[in-house]
Amino acid sequence: MLNNLMSNYLFDTLEPIAKWISIGVIGTMIISLIVIFFNKKDTFSKSEVVKTIGGVAVLYSVVMGIALVVLEMLKKFSSGYLEDNWVSENIIPYVFIPVLTTLILALVGLIILFIVSKKKPDLFKKVGIAVLVVCGVSLVATIVLIAVFYTNNIVGDGYYTGEYGQLNSPLLYVFSALLVAVVLTIAFIAGRKNNTPFDTKTIAMAGVCTALSFVLSYVKFEGAWLQGGSITLASFLPICLFSYTYGMKKGLIVGVVYGLLQAIQDPFIVHPAQFLLDYPIAFSMIAFSGLLTDLNLLSNLPSLKFSIGALLTGAFRYIAHVLSGTFAFGAYAMDEGATNFLVYSAVYNTYVFIDIALVIVVGLILFSSKSFKNEVNKLKPLD
Repeated sequence: MLNNLMSNYLFDTLEPIAKWISIGVIGTMIISLIVIFFNKKDTFSKSEVVKTIGGVAVLYSVVMGIALVVLEMLKKFSSGYLEDNWVSENIIPYVFIPVLTTLILALVGLIILFIVSKKKPDLFKKVGIAVLVVCGVSLVATIVLIAVFYTNNIVGDGYYTGEYGQLNSPLLYVFSALLVAVVLTIAFIAGRKNNTPFDTKTIAMAGVCTALSFVLSYVKFEGAWLQGGSITLASFLPICLFSYTYGMKKGLIVGVVYGLLQAIQDPFIVHPAQFLLDYPIAFSMIAFSGLLTDLNLLSNLPSLKFSIGALLTGAFRYIAHVLSGTFAFGAYAMDEGATNFLVYSAVYNTYVFIDIALVIVVGLILFSSKSFKNEVNKLKPLD
């Protein structure tokens, strides 16, 4: 009991501190860039500025990201929290342990790949494939176990699953499968010529961008939008930039991982297909930020190219959330006196566009810097 109280106390105490530290760090970086840009444009154009600020962001995001994941798990999976929120303790073997195992395997895999790249570079490809297979199998097993848990533990009081809630299980599965098919098809057709491997540099960037996005997602402005939802401090920006740089297929993988982290951070799950729509599928849509990169379009207009990709990301994420809201959360619409679940969900989820608008605005500021564009171009892998 004491451990549970300590876990909740630590998280409730440290989360707002982390939020304001994040705002402070990000604000300091933005103000520094603005001051340098207007007072020392020659300095701003040099890559050292971007590298220094990028180094601070990387170090901060990794440390804070790991700390927040650990604290989140300690809180969400403590027996006191489970009891207070009417959650079965089976969530520990079916959700907590599989997710933790997958994250550990991914971390160990990154360390192994880093060592191999330095000591035995000729074995890197084979070891890389082995690591991807192991992590992929673990990820699939995790998703299956999570689906099994929520299939067996859907709320049984009729609010979601009874006559009142009108949860539409068949259509949730149909639209989940349809969206998966759409994004996979587009990713592999558009990226058929992009055969660059997931090398050490790419994996490192994937981890950094995911960690930074995860940290930024804690900086939320709850209730900032009329219909609800939460707007973050451009949390999608790092993973959108990753997909923009490396293409749809790699962006798809990063998006799925980020979606699982979001499920850990703020789980609201009543059905396996709803879980897929609101987490791995919705966040995998960041892959569309890399669509124009794979198609080699608008290469001379990076700002426009990034903006279009981000808009596509926001639009497809919006579709996933709207479908989830329509077929899984009709009870909330009925609570508000609404009879058309689709219209209610469509209006409720418009906060997604505010979120992506912030990403585009910050992205345009970054792409106004020649130094930033040069650094992005250096990161792009060569075929």
